[in-house]
Amino acid sequence: AAEEAAVRAQADAVRRLKQDKADPDEIAKEVTKLLEMKAQLGADEGKHKFVLKTPKGTRDFGPKEMAIRERAFKAIISCFKRHGAEVIDTPVFELKETLTGKYGEDSKLIYDLKDQGGELLSLRYDLTVPFARYLAMNKITNIKRYHIAKVYRRDNPAMTRGRYREFYQCDFDIAGQFDPMIPDAECLKIVHEILSDLQLGDFVIKVNDRRILDGMFAVCGVPDSKFRTICSSVDKLDKMPWEEVRSEMVGEKGLSPEAADHIGEYVQLHGGLDLIERLLQDPKLSQNKLAREGLGDMKLLFEYLTLFGITGKISFDLSLARGLDYYTGVIFEAVLLQQDNEHGEEPVGVGSVAGGGRYDGLVGMFDPKGRKVPCVGVSIGIERIFSILEQRLEASEEKVRTTETQVLVASAQKKLLEERLKLISELWDAGIKAEMLYKKNPKLLNQLQYCEDTGIPLVAIVGEQELKDGVVKLRIVATREEVNVRRESLVEEIRIRTSQC
Repeated sequence: AAEEAAVRAQADAVRRLKQDKADPDEIAKEVTKLLEMKAQLGADEGKHKFVLKTPKGTRDFGPKEMAIRERAFKAIISCFKRHGAEVIDTPVFELKETLTGKYGEDSKLIYDLKDQGGELLSLRYDLTVPFARYLAMNKITNIKRYHIAKVYRRDNPAMTRGRYREFYQCDFDIAGQFDPMIPDAECLKIVHEILSDLQLGDFVIKVNDRRILDGMFAVCGVPDSKFRTICSSVDKLDKMPWEEVRSEMVGEKGLSPEAADHIGEYVQLHGGLDLIERLLQDPKLSQNKLAREGLGDMKLLFEYLTLFGITGKISFDLSLARGLDYYTGVIFEAVLLQQDNEHGEEPVGVGSVAGGGRYDGLVGMFDPKGRKVPCVGVSIGIERIFSILEQRLEASEEKVRTTETQVLVASAQKKLLEERLKLISELWDAGIKAEMLYKKNPKLLNQLQYCEDTGIPLVAIVGEQELKDGVVKLRIVATREEVNVRRESLVEEIRIRTSQC
Protein backbone atom coordinates (compact mmCIF):
# COMPACT_ATOMS: atom_id res chain seq x y z
CA ALA A 1 0.00 0.00 0.00
CA ALA A 2 2.85 2.40 0.85
CA GLU A 3 4.53 1.71 -2.51
CA GLU A 4 1.24 2.30 -4.38
CA ALA A 5 0.76 5.62 -2.53
CA ALA A 6 4.32 6.67 -3.50
CA VAL A 7 3.61 5.87 -7.17
CA ARG A 8 0.37 7.90 -7.05
CA ALA A 9 2.24 10.85 -5.46
CA GLN A 10 4.95 10.67 -8.14
CA ALA A 11 2.27 10.58 -10.89
CA ASP A 12 0.64 13.69 -9.36
CA ALA A 13 4.04 15.43 -9.30
CA VAL A 14 4.59 14.66 -13.01
CA ARG A 15 1.07 15.96 -13.82
CA ARG A 16 1.72 19.25 -11.93
CA LEU A 17 5.05 19.78 -13.71
CA LYS A 18 3.30 19.34 -17.07
CA GLN A 19 0.52 21.77 -16.07
CA ASP A 20 3.13 24.31 -14.92
CA LYS A 21 5.00 23.84 -18.23
CA ALA A 22 8.19 23.09 -16.33
CA ASP A 23 11.55 22.46 -17.95
CA PRO A 24 11.24 19.41 -20.34
CA ASP A 25 14.43 17.83 -18.91
CA GLU A 26 12.99 17.99 -15.39
CA ILE A 27 9.68 16.44 -16.59
CA ALA A 28 11.59 13.65 -18.39
CA LYS A 29 13.62 12.97 -15.22
CA GLU A 30 10.45 12.69 -13.09
CA VAL A 31 8.70 10.50 -15.72
CA THR A 32 11.71 8.12 -15.70
CA LYS A 33 11.51 7.98 -11.91
CA LEU A 34 7.75 7.22 -12.13
CA LEU A 35 8.31 4.39 -14.65
CA GLU A 36 11.00 2.87 -12.43
CA MET A 37 8.66 2.99 -9.42
CA LYS A 38 5.84 1.37 -11.44
CA ALA A 39 8.18 -1.36 -12.72
CA GLN A 40 9.34 -2.07 -9.17
CA LEU A 41 5.74 -2.20 -7.95
CA GLY A 42 4.83 -4.60 -10.77
CA ALA A 43 7.80 -6.83 -9.97
CA ASP A 44 6.85 -6.91 -6.29
CA GLU A 45 3.23 -7.67 -7.17
CA GLY A 46 4.32 -10.55 -9.36
CA LYS A 47 6.42 -11.99 -6.56
CA HIS A 48 3.48 -12.03 -4.19
CA LYS A 49 0.70 -13.11 -6.53
CA PHE A 50 2.28 -15.78 -8.75
CA VAL A 51 1.93 -19.26 -7.25
CA LEU A 52 3.87 -22.08 -8.85
CA LYS A 53 1.45 -25.04 -8.90
CA THR A 54 -0.40 -27.38 -11.23
CA PRO A 55 -4.04 -26.45 -11.96
CA LYS A 56 -6.70 -27.92 -9.65
CA GLY A 57 -7.53 -31.53 -10.45
CA THR A 58 -4.23 -32.20 -12.26
CA ARG A 59 -0.81 -33.45 -11.23
CA ASP A 60 2.73 -33.97 -12.46
CA PHE A 61 4.17 -37.47 -12.75
CA GLY A 62 7.86 -37.84 -11.94
CA PRO A 63 10.10 -40.69 -13.16
CA LYS A 64 9.09 -43.00 -10.27
CA GLU A 65 5.34 -42.44 -10.84
CA MET A 66 5.77 -42.88 -14.61
CA ALA A 67 7.63 -46.18 -14.10
CA ILE A 68 4.68 -47.53 -12.07
CA ARG A 69 2.20 -46.13 -14.62
CA GLU A 70 4.02 -47.68 -17.56
CA ARG A 71 3.88 -51.10 -15.89
CA ALA A 72 0.09 -50.79 -15.60
CA PHE A 73 -0.28 -49.56 -19.21
CA LYS A 74 1.86 -52.45 -20.44
CA ALA A 75 -0.37 -55.03 -18.72
CA ILE A 76 -3.55 -53.39 -20.07
CA ILE A 77 -2.28 -52.97 -23.66
CA SER A 78 -0.96 -56.55 -23.80
CA CYS A 79 -4.42 -57.79 -22.73
CA PHE A 80 -6.18 -55.66 -25.38
CA LYS A 81 -3.77 -56.94 -28.05
CA ARG A 82 -4.21 -60.54 -26.85
CA HIS A 83 -7.91 -60.14 -27.69
CA GLY A 84 -7.14 -58.89 -31.21
CA ALA A 85 -7.81 -55.17 -30.86
CA GLU A 86 -6.51 -52.48 -33.22
CA VAL A 87 -5.52 -49.04 -31.88
CA ILE A 88 -6.96 -45.65 -32.91
CA ASP A 89 -6.63 -42.03 -31.74
CA THR A 90 -8.99 -39.03 -32.00
CA PRO A 91 -8.58 -35.27 -31.32
CA VAL A 92 -8.50 -34.08 -27.71
CA PHE A 93 -11.35 -31.67 -28.52
CA GLU A 94 -14.53 -32.22 -30.52
CA LEU A 95 -17.23 -29.94 -31.92
CA LYS A 96 -19.42 -29.00 -28.97
CA GLU A 97 -22.52 -30.39 -30.70
CA THR A 98 -20.81 -33.82 -30.98
CA LEU A 99 -20.74 -34.12 -27.17
CA THR A 100 -24.03 -32.35 -26.38
CA GLY A 101 -26.88 -34.54 -25.13
CA LYS A 102 -24.88 -37.75 -24.74
CA TYR A 103 -24.08 -37.76 -21.02
CA GLY A 104 -27.35 -37.01 -19.22
CA GLU A 105 -26.87 -35.09 -15.97
CA ASP A 106 -23.08 -35.30 -16.33
CA SER A 107 -23.16 -32.92 -19.33
CA LYS A 108 -22.53 -30.02 -16.93
CA LEU A 109 -19.00 -31.43 -16.44
CA ILE A 110 -17.97 -30.88 -20.09
CA TYR A 111 -15.17 -28.33 -20.59
CA ASP A 112 -16.22 -25.81 -23.26
CA LEU A 113 -13.49 -23.89 -25.10
CA LYS A 114 -13.63 -20.31 -26.39
CA ASP A 115 -14.74 -19.87 -30.00
CA GLN A 116 -11.70 -20.43 -32.21
CA GLY A 117 -12.05 -19.75 -35.91
CA GLY A 118 -15.83 -19.99 -35.95
CA GLU A 119 -16.11 -23.40 -34.28
CA LEU A 120 -17.58 -24.08 -30.83
CA LEU A 121 -15.40 -26.77 -29.30
CA SER A 122 -15.32 -28.85 -26.10
CA LEU A 123 -12.65 -31.06 -24.57
CA ARG A 124 -13.60 -34.73 -24.84
CA TYR A 125 -15.42 -36.08 -21.76
CA ASP A 126 -14.71 -39.74 -22.56
CA LEU A 127 -13.43 -41.86 -25.46
CA THR A 128 -16.76 -43.52 -26.31
CA VAL A 129 -18.60 -40.62 -27.98
CA PRO A 130 -15.55 -39.70 -30.13
CA PHE A 131 -15.35 -43.40 -31.13
CA ALA A 132 -19.01 -43.39 -32.19
CA ARG A 133 -18.41 -40.18 -34.18
CA TYR A 134 -15.35 -41.80 -35.81
CA LEU A 135 -17.38 -44.89 -36.84
CA ALA A 136 -20.23 -42.83 -38.32
CA MET A 137 -17.91 -40.41 -40.12
CA ASN A 138 -15.84 -43.20 -41.71
CA LYS A 139 -18.84 -45.50 -42.33
CA ILE A 140 -17.19 -48.30 -40.31
CA THR A 141 -19.61 -51.06 -39.30
CA ASN A 142 -17.20 -53.59 -37.79
CA ILE A 143 -14.09 -52.99 -35.64
CA LYS A 144 -12.48 -54.16 -32.41
CA ARG A 145 -10.39 -51.28 -31.12
CA TYR A 146 -8.59 -49.93 -28.10
CA HIS A 147 -7.81 -46.29 -27.34
CA ILE A 148 -5.72 -44.93 -24.46
CA ALA A 149 -5.80 -41.16 -24.05
CA LYS A 150 -6.57 -38.26 -21.72
CA VAL A 151 -10.12 -37.02 -21.10
CA TYR A 152 -11.36 -33.94 -19.25
CA ARG A 153 -14.11 -33.25 -16.68
CA ARG A 154 -14.97 -29.88 -15.13
CA ASP A 155 -15.37 -31.46 -11.74
CA ASN A 156 -14.23 -30.86 -8.15
CA PRO A 157 -12.65 -34.26 -7.74
CA ALA A 158 -11.08 -35.97 -4.73
CA MET A 159 -7.51 -36.38 -6.00
CA THR A 160 -6.58 -38.54 -3.02
CA ARG A 161 -8.99 -41.19 -4.36
CA GLY A 162 -7.49 -41.11 -7.86
CA ARG A 163 -10.06 -38.70 -9.32
CA TYR A 164 -8.91 -35.79 -11.50
CA ARG A 165 -10.07 -33.18 -14.00
CA GLU A 166 -7.54 -34.49 -16.54
CA PHE A 167 -7.01 -38.24 -16.60
CA TYR A 168 -6.34 -41.23 -18.83
CA GLN A 169 -8.95 -43.70 -19.96
CA CYS A 170 -8.09 -47.11 -21.40
CA ASP A 171 -10.98 -48.21 -23.62
CA PHE A 172 -11.69 -51.46 -25.45
CA ASP A 173 -14.77 -51.68 -27.71
CA ILE A 174 -16.29 -54.16 -30.14
CA ALA A 175 -18.50 -52.64 -32.86
CA GLY A 176 -20.57 -54.73 -35.25
CA GLN A 177 -23.64 -56.93 -35.67
CA PHE A 178 -22.93 -60.17 -33.78
CA ASP A 179 -24.90 -62.87 -32.00
CA PRO A 180 -26.14 -61.79 -28.55
CA MET A 181 -23.82 -61.61 -25.53
CA ILE A 182 -20.67 -63.10 -27.14
CA PRO A 183 -18.78 -59.74 -27.40
CA ASP A 184 -20.31 -58.63 -24.05
CA ALA A 185 -18.91 -61.75 -22.34
CA GLU A 186 -15.46 -61.06 -23.85
CA CYS A 187 -15.47 -57.52 -22.43
CA LEU A 188 -16.12 -58.92 -18.95
CA LYS A 189 -13.36 -61.52 -19.45
CA ILE A 190 -10.96 -58.68 -20.34
CA VAL A 191 -11.81 -56.79 -17.13
CA HIS A 192 -11.26 -60.01 -15.15
CA GLU A 193 -7.89 -60.65 -16.85
CA ILE A 194 -6.58 -57.09 -16.29
CA LEU A 195 -7.61 -56.85 -12.63
CA SER A 196 -6.17 -60.31 -11.92
CA ASP A 197 -2.93 -59.48 -13.74
CA LEU A 198 -2.43 -56.18 -11.86
CA GLN A 199 -2.96 -57.99 -8.53
CA LEU A 200 -5.01 -55.20 -6.98
CA GLY A 201 -6.69 -57.47 -4.45
CA ASP A 202 -10.20 -58.89 -4.32
CA PHE A 203 -12.77 -57.45 -6.75
CA VAL A 204 -16.30 -57.99 -7.99
CA ILE A 205 -17.73 -57.16 -11.41
CA LYS A 206 -21.35 -56.02 -11.08
CA VAL A 207 -23.60 -56.51 -14.12
CA ASN A 208 -27.09 -55.34 -14.97
CA ASP A 209 -29.05 -54.40 -18.09
CA ARG A 210 -30.64 -51.09 -19.00
CA ARG A 211 -33.69 -52.96 -20.33
CA ILE A 212 -34.16 -54.68 -16.96
CA LEU A 213 -33.89 -51.27 -15.25
CA ASP A 214 -36.35 -49.62 -17.65
CA GLY A 215 -38.75 -52.55 -17.32
CA MET A 216 -38.44 -52.36 -13.53
CA PHE A 217 -39.13 -48.58 -13.58
CA ALA A 218 -42.21 -49.17 -15.77
CA VAL A 219 -43.72 -51.84 -13.52
CA CYS A 220 -42.94 -49.74 -10.42
CA GLY A 221 -44.94 -46.80 -11.83
CA VAL A 222 -42.15 -44.41 -12.88
CA PRO A 223 -43.35 -42.10 -15.72
CA ASP A 224 -41.37 -42.49 -19.00
CA SER A 225 -40.14 -38.88 -18.75
CA LYS A 226 -38.44 -39.64 -15.40
CA PHE A 227 -36.64 -42.87 -16.41
CA ARG A 228 -33.22 -41.23 -16.99
CA THR A 229 -33.26 -38.97 -13.95
CA ILE A 230 -34.39 -41.82 -11.65
CA CYS A 231 -31.72 -44.02 -13.24
CA SER A 232 -29.17 -41.36 -12.24
CA SER A 233 -30.41 -41.52 -8.62
CA VAL A 234 -30.22 -45.34 -8.52
CA ASP A 235 -26.63 -45.03 -9.81
CA LYS A 236 -25.70 -43.37 -6.49
CA LEU A 237 -26.53 -46.47 -4.43
CA ASP A 238 -22.85 -47.46 -4.28
CA LYS A 239 -22.09 -44.16 -2.48
CA MET A 240 -25.32 -43.42 -0.57
CA PRO A 241 -27.70 -45.56 1.54
CA TRP A 242 -31.12 -46.44 0.08
CA GLU A 243 -32.93 -43.98 2.41
CA GLU A 244 -30.99 -41.00 0.95
CA VAL A 245 -31.50 -42.18 -2.64
CA ARG A 246 -35.23 -42.64 -1.93
CA SER A 247 -35.55 -39.13 -0.48
CA GLU A 248 -33.77 -37.69 -3.56
CA MET A 249 -36.21 -39.52 -5.88
CA VAL A 250 -39.27 -38.36 -3.95
CA GLY A 251 -38.15 -34.95 -2.64
CA GLU A 252 -36.04 -33.61 -5.53
CA LYS A 253 -37.31 -35.55 -8.53
CA GLY A 254 -41.01 -35.72 -7.71
CA LEU A 255 -41.44 -39.51 -7.77
CA SER A 256 -44.37 -40.92 -5.80
CA PRO A 257 -43.38 -42.61 -2.50
CA GLU A 258 -45.15 -45.83 -3.63
CA ALA A 259 -43.08 -46.03 -6.85
CA ALA A 260 -39.87 -45.35 -4.87
CA ASP A 261 -40.73 -48.16 -2.39
CA HIS A 262 -41.40 -50.60 -5.27
CA ILE A 263 -38.00 -49.71 -6.78
CA GLY A 264 -36.42 -50.31 -3.36
CA GLU A 265 -37.70 -53.90 -3.36
CA TYR A 266 -35.74 -54.64 -6.55
CA VAL A 267 -32.57 -52.53 -6.38
CA GLN A 268 -31.38 -54.19 -3.20
CA LEU A 269 -31.24 -57.61 -4.90
CA HIS A 270 -28.00 -59.16 -6.17
CA GLY A 271 -26.90 -62.69 -7.04
CA GLY A 272 -26.23 -64.94 -10.02
CA LEU A 273 -28.14 -67.31 -12.30
CA ASP A 274 -30.52 -68.22 -9.47
CA LEU A 275 -31.65 -64.57 -9.17
CA ILE A 276 -32.10 -64.30 -12.96
CA GLU A 277 -34.31 -67.42 -12.94
CA ARG A 278 -36.31 -66.01 -10.02
CA LEU A 279 -36.90 -62.67 -11.76
CA LEU A 280 -37.94 -64.43 -14.97
CA GLN A 281 -40.79 -65.89 -12.87
CA ASP A 282 -41.51 -62.53 -11.14
CA PRO A 283 -45.25 -61.78 -11.73
CA LYS A 284 -44.59 -58.08 -12.49
CA LEU A 285 -41.23 -58.11 -14.35
CA SER A 286 -42.07 -61.16 -16.49
CA GLN A 287 -45.04 -59.21 -17.93
CA ASN A 288 -42.74 -56.42 -19.20
CA LYS A 289 -41.29 -57.03 -22.69
CA LEU A 290 -38.08 -55.01 -22.11
CA ALA A 291 -37.33 -56.63 -18.76
CA ARG A 292 -38.00 -60.10 -20.20
CA GLU A 293 -35.56 -59.47 -23.09
CA GLY A 294 -32.91 -58.14 -20.70
CA LEU A 295 -33.26 -61.09 -18.31
CA GLY A 296 -33.09 -63.57 -21.22
CA ASP A 297 -29.81 -62.01 -22.42
CA MET A 298 -28.48 -61.85 -18.84
CA LYS A 299 -29.08 -65.60 -18.52
CA LEU A 300 -27.19 -66.20 -21.78
CA LEU A 301 -24.35 -63.92 -20.59
CA PHE A 302 -23.96 -65.92 -17.36
CA GLU A 303 -23.82 -69.16 -19.38
CA TYR A 304 -20.89 -67.77 -21.43
CA LEU A 305 -19.16 -66.39 -18.31
CA THR A 306 -19.44 -69.87 -16.75
CA LEU A 307 -17.58 -71.27 -19.80
CA PHE A 308 -14.91 -68.58 -19.32
CA GLY A 309 -14.64 -69.70 -15.67
CA ILE A 310 -15.11 -66.24 -14.13
CA THR A 311 -18.61 -66.27 -12.56
CA GLY A 312 -17.02 -66.38 -9.10
CA LYS A 313 -16.22 -62.66 -9.51
CA ILE A 314 -19.49 -61.64 -11.24
CA SER A 315 -22.59 -60.34 -9.44
CA PHE A 316 -25.93 -59.61 -11.11
CA ASP A 317 -26.82 -56.42 -9.23
CA LEU A 318 -30.10 -54.57 -9.81
CA SER A 319 -28.78 -51.37 -8.18
CA LEU A 320 -26.19 -50.90 -10.94
CA ALA A 321 -27.47 -48.15 -13.23
CA ARG A 322 -24.50 -46.20 -14.74
CA GLY A 323 -25.87 -42.70 -15.28
CA LEU A 324 -24.72 -42.14 -18.89
CA ASP A 325 -27.57 -41.72 -21.35
CA TYR A 326 -26.14 -43.77 -24.20
CA TYR A 327 -26.32 -47.29 -22.67
CA THR A 328 -28.98 -49.55 -24.18
CA GLY A 329 -28.32 -53.08 -22.86
CA VAL A 330 -25.83 -54.82 -20.60
CA ILE A 331 -23.95 -52.51 -18.20
CA PHE A 332 -21.13 -53.46 -15.84
CA GLU A 333 -18.77 -52.01 -13.27
CA ALA A 334 -15.75 -53.53 -11.51
CA VAL A 335 -15.30 -52.63 -7.85
CA LEU A 336 -12.31 -53.38 -5.62
CA LEU A 337 -13.22 -54.94 -2.28
CA GLN A 338 -11.69 -54.32 1.11
CA GLN A 339 -12.25 -57.01 3.72
CA ASP A 340 -13.13 -55.68 7.17
CA ASN A 341 -11.23 -58.23 9.24
CA GLU A 342 -12.07 -56.73 12.65
CA HIS A 343 -15.80 -57.33 12.52
CA GLY A 344 -15.91 -60.12 9.94
CA GLU A 345 -18.47 -58.20 7.89
CA GLU A 346 -19.04 -58.51 4.15
CA PRO A 347 -16.31 -57.02 1.93
CA VAL A 348 -16.95 -53.35 1.20
CA GLY A 349 -16.31 -51.54 -2.09
CA VAL A 350 -13.38 -49.12 -2.19
CA GLY A 351 -14.15 -47.67 -5.59
CA SER A 352 -14.92 -48.47 -9.19
CA VAL A 353 -11.88 -49.35 -11.33
CA ALA A 354 -13.60 -50.25 -14.62
CA GLY A 355 -16.99 -49.82 -16.23
CA GLY A 356 -18.80 -50.15 -19.50
CA GLY A 357 -21.73 -51.61 -21.33
CA ARG A 358 -23.68 -51.87 -24.57
CA TYR A 359 -24.59 -48.75 -26.53
CA ASP A 360 -26.37 -49.76 -29.74
CA GLY A 361 -27.86 -46.35 -30.62
CA LEU A 362 -24.91 -43.96 -30.24
CA VAL A 363 -23.37 -44.33 -33.74
CA GLY A 364 -26.82 -43.87 -35.30
CA MET A 365 -27.11 -40.46 -33.58
CA PHE A 366 -24.22 -39.27 -35.78
CA ASP A 367 -25.11 -41.08 -39.02
CA PRO A 368 -27.07 -38.85 -41.46
CA LYS A 369 -29.28 -41.84 -42.35
CA GLY A 370 -29.50 -43.04 -38.73
CA ARG A 371 -27.77 -46.35 -39.54
CA LYS A 372 -27.08 -48.20 -36.30
CA VAL A 373 -23.83 -49.94 -35.43
CA PRO A 374 -24.23 -52.05 -32.27
CA CYS A 375 -21.32 -51.53 -29.82
CA VAL A 376 -20.18 -52.84 -26.47
CA GLY A 377 -17.12 -51.66 -24.59
CA VAL A 378 -15.22 -51.28 -21.37
CA SER A 379 -13.16 -48.46 -19.87
CA ILE A 380 -10.39 -49.22 -17.36
CA GLY A 381 -10.01 -46.55 -14.65
CA ILE A 382 -6.24 -46.28 -14.78
CA GLU A 383 -5.98 -43.32 -12.33
CA ARG A 384 -7.68 -45.21 -9.50
CA ILE A 385 -5.58 -48.29 -10.27
CA PHE A 386 -2.43 -46.18 -10.39
CA SER A 387 -3.22 -44.60 -6.97
CA ILE A 388 -3.56 -48.07 -5.45
CA LEU A 389 -0.30 -49.33 -7.01
CA GLU A 390 1.54 -46.19 -5.87
CA GLN A 391 0.28 -46.51 -2.27
CA ARG A 392 1.14 -50.20 -2.19
CA LEU A 393 4.67 -49.54 -3.43
CA GLU A 394 5.22 -46.83 -0.82
CA ALA A 395 4.05 -49.19 1.92
CA SER A 396 6.38 -51.98 0.74
CA GLU A 397 9.35 -49.58 0.38
CA GLU A 398 10.37 -51.47 -2.77
CA LYS A 399 12.86 -49.52 -4.86
CA VAL A 400 11.47 -48.53 -8.27
CA ARG A 401 13.81 -48.46 -11.24
CA THR A 402 13.10 -45.41 -13.40
CA THR A 403 15.41 -46.40 -16.30
CA GLU A 404 16.00 -49.62 -18.22
CA THR A 405 19.78 -49.18 -18.50
CA GLN A 406 21.47 -52.58 -18.77
CA VAL A 407 25.09 -51.54 -18.37
CA LEU A 408 27.25 -48.59 -17.30
CA VAL A 409 30.44 -48.09 -19.32
CA ALA A 410 33.14 -47.20 -16.78
CA SER A 411 36.90 -46.69 -16.71
CA ALA A 412 39.39 -47.79 -14.08
CA GLN A 413 42.10 -45.18 -14.83
CA LYS A 414 42.37 -41.62 -16.11
CA LYS A 415 42.58 -40.53 -19.77
CA LEU A 416 40.22 -43.25 -21.04
CA LEU A 417 37.28 -41.03 -22.11
CA GLU A 418 37.86 -41.84 -25.82
CA GLU A 419 37.81 -45.59 -25.09
CA ARG A 420 34.58 -45.25 -23.10
CA LEU A 421 32.97 -43.28 -25.93
CA LYS A 422 34.03 -45.90 -28.50
CA LEU A 423 32.69 -48.77 -26.39
CA ILE A 424 29.38 -47.12 -25.51
CA SER A 425 28.81 -46.30 -29.18
CA GLU A 426 29.34 -49.98 -30.08
CA LEU A 427 26.81 -50.99 -27.41
CA TRP A 428 24.20 -48.43 -28.51
CA ASP A 429 24.58 -49.53 -32.15
CA ALA A 430 23.95 -53.12 -31.04
CA GLY A 431 20.72 -52.07 -29.27
CA ILE A 432 22.12 -52.31 -25.71
CA LYS A 433 20.76 -49.78 -23.21
CA ALA A 434 23.92 -48.17 -21.88
CA GLU A 435 25.03 -45.10 -19.92
CA MET A 436 28.29 -43.45 -18.83
CA LEU A 437 29.11 -40.60 -16.47
CA TYR A 438 29.67 -37.22 -18.16
CA LYS A 439 33.13 -36.65 -16.70
CA LYS A 440 36.53 -37.00 -18.35
CA ASN A 441 38.11 -38.86 -15.45
CA PRO A 442 35.45 -40.15 -13.05
CA LYS A 443 36.53 -42.14 -9.99
CA LEU A 444 35.72 -45.85 -10.27
CA LEU A 445 34.04 -45.77 -6.85
CA ASN A 446 31.67 -42.99 -8.01
CA GLN A 447 30.78 -44.98 -11.13
CA LEU A 448 30.00 -48.10 -9.11
CA GLN A 449 27.96 -46.07 -6.60
CA TYR A 450 25.89 -44.63 -9.49
CA CYS A 451 24.94 -48.20 -10.47
CA GLU A 452 23.94 -49.02 -6.88
CA ASP A 453 21.78 -45.87 -6.68
CA THR A 454 19.99 -46.34 -10.01
CA GLY A 455 19.73 -50.16 -10.11
CA ILE A 456 21.93 -50.67 -13.19
CA PRO A 457 22.81 -54.40 -13.05
CA LEU A 458 26.13 -54.45 -14.96
CA VAL A 459 29.32 -52.36 -15.32
CA ALA A 460 31.57 -52.70 -18.37
CA ILE A 461 35.01 -51.53 -17.18
CA VAL A 462 37.75 -50.51 -19.63
CA GLY A 463 41.29 -50.21 -18.27
CA GLU A 464 44.77 -50.13 -19.78
CA GLN A 465 45.38 -53.85 -19.21
CA GLU A 466 41.94 -54.80 -20.61
CA LEU A 467 42.63 -52.77 -23.76
CA LYS A 468 45.96 -54.58 -24.25
CA ASP A 469 44.29 -57.98 -23.77
CA GLY A 470 41.27 -57.16 -26.03
CA VAL A 471 38.80 -57.77 -23.20
CA VAL A 472 36.29 -55.80 -21.10
CA LYS A 473 35.86 -56.44 -17.37
CA LEU A 474 32.15 -57.09 -16.75
CA ARG A 475 31.10 -56.52 -13.14
CA ILE A 476 27.79 -57.87 -11.78
CA VAL A 477 26.67 -55.10 -9.40
CA ALA A 478 24.53 -57.28 -7.10
CA THR A 479 27.21 -59.91 -6.37
CA ARG A 480 30.34 -57.79 -7.14
CA GLU A 481 31.60 -60.71 -9.24
CA GLU A 482 33.91 -59.69 -12.13
CA VAL A 483 34.61 -61.61 -15.36
CA ASN A 484 36.78 -60.76 -18.35
CA VAL A 485 34.82 -60.93 -21.61
CA ARG A 486 36.27 -60.77 -25.13
CA ARG A 487 35.31 -57.46 -26.72
CA GLU A 488 33.54 -59.22 -29.63
CA SER A 489 31.46 -61.32 -27.20
CA LEU A 490 30.46 -58.44 -24.89
CA VAL A 491 27.08 -57.63 -26.50
CA GLU A 492 25.93 -61.27 -26.32
CA GLU A 493 27.17 -61.61 -22.71
CA ILE A 494 25.25 -58.47 -21.64
CA ARG A 495 22.07 -59.74 -23.33
CA ILE A 496 22.34 -63.14 -21.62
CA ARG A 497 23.02 -61.67 -18.18
CA THR A 498 20.30 -58.97 -18.32
CA SER A 499 17.68 -61.44 -19.58
CA GLN A 500 18.15 -63.26 -16.26
CA CYS A 501 17.61 -60.06 -14.19
